[in-house]
Amino acid sequence: MDMDTKTLVNALKALADPTRLKIITLLNTRSCCVCELVPIFGISQPAVSKHMSRLKSADLVIETRKGQWVFYSINQERFEQVCHALGNLPDYSHEFEKLGEQGLLVTCE
Repeated sequence: MDMDTKTLVNALKALADPTRLKIITLLNTRSCCVCELVPIFGISQPAVSKHMSRLKSADLVIETRKGQWVFYSINQERFEQVCHALGNLPDYSHEFEKLGEQGLLVTCE
């Protein structure tokens, strides 16, 4: 269940875009086709497809072909990994201890 920092950063960068974050929120409700997302966002099909490609590259969505249609759904396992990783960030407090030992901590008093 652990996610390495590089993978987490990649997922967070993909989610940092408001359109992609809304897409993930919609996909958390149900699977859908790009053609359904076009009128929701009021952008072109290629633009929506580019957003889906970015989410897919971060392994946040799963692509399924049904005849001529491509449906996207949230990759629930990856989404849960991201949520878990955010709730369990590593302890880097030792970095402040190093600064203190070097006399580099700043106090604003």
